[in-house]
Amino acid sequence: MTDSHPVPPDENRAAAGGCIPRRRTALLLSAALGALALGSGWKACQRLLQPTGWELRPLPATPAATGEDIDPPGLLQSLTIGRDMLFDKPAGTRPDGPLPMQALTGDDLAAAPDGSLWRLGHSTVLIKLDGHFWLTDPVWAERASPLPWIGPRRFQPPPIALDALPPLAAVILSHDHYDHLDRDTVRALAARTGVFVTPTGVGDLLVDWGIPRDQVRQLGWWQHTRLHGLTLTATPARHFSGRGLFDRNRRLWASWVIQGPRQTIYFSGDSGYGPHFAQIGERLGPFDLTLMENGAYDRRWPAVHMHPEETLQAHRDLRGRRLLPVHNATFDLAFHRWDEPLERLSQLAAAAGQPLLTPRFGERVDLHRPQPTKAWWREVVAAPATAAATVSATTADAPR
Repeated sequence: MTDSHPVPPDENRAAAGGCIPRRRTALLLSAALGALALGSGWKACQRLLQPTGWELRPLPATPAATGEDIDPPGLLQSLTIGRDMLFDKPAGTRPDGPLPMQALTGDDLAAAPDGSLWRLGHSTVLIKLDGHFWLTDPVWAERASPLPWIGPRRFQPPPIALDALPPLAAVILSHDHYDHLDRDTVRALAARTGVFVTPTGVGDLLVDWGIPRDQVRQLGWWQHTRLHGLTLTATPARHFSGRGLFDRNRRLWASWVIQGPRQTIYFSGDSGYGPHFAQIGERLGPFDLTLMENGAYDRRWPAVHMHPEETLQAHRDLRGRRLLPVHNATFDLAFHRWDEPLERLSQLAAAAGQPLLTPRFGERVDLHRPQPTKAWWREVVAAPATAAATVSATTADAPR
């Protein structure tokens, strides 16, 4: 690519049209989103860019150098998946009731000790380290979609209002997909964020949205930046990028290593399983905690999202100590039950003797002395069954 700044699609243009019926638009959009959600990233990454200041040049060392390759799905498969997403979803991909959540306020966060962590949503995690707050992949939007009236709708609001967040040392972004990067959220956070740390090309998108250039640092894989005593390193991931039909893989995706004096944390972003986990573990591990993708997987797109068995193996490859799964229980992005990723990984971890942290949304995790967490999703799953049994018993006892 020759232009110095990738031009993102106009996200309002599609919403302005009214000549196509919404049902047909929904089908077309779902097919397009299906294509975006499944395609090649590893091979096409030869078009990715490396920053030299704000001038971008072709990146010679690409993910293809690992020997991995992903062939994109055909048009027919993408259309079929889009159709199934709309009209053939199995039961249970969304919870029947509200999920347990611990509401938070700004005062709660300010009073929390250093070395605290809160899971706030899909892949949104707030970390308090060395006297500063760090936030990953913030999405407060109701839908993970370019349009406000269609697309995956979140199960419930985050445990804290966006305007109640404290000043942030940095927002750490893994890639440009809608369930990880929301334009309105980013704009709302700009006034309280020191730096947005992004993979190559994602920073240009933020600048196009109005974020000052001196507030953005974008990195290629294995590059690092230092902020307030922490080192943030962009590390490889096996995924892809794009927010529209014409910007596939124009921006890099990454996982992140957060290294401080007392904690070393790995954040996976989105990734299929691959040898890069062992490479990261060898170069930058071991890790006190890994925040690992665990959800939105399917046999039809195994290269870009991990199944729970792979999530556990990737954690081991990284030489992680404790594992905290993310990328689940917020949006309906696949065909598995909403609670399946957590239940499967919980059983796998128990069998392997792997310490697993599954906090409720808004529940504080002590990074220095973590306490056992509950399998809270089992209570949600059991509640409808108990209610159904009660109704059935009441009906049976009713006079005839």
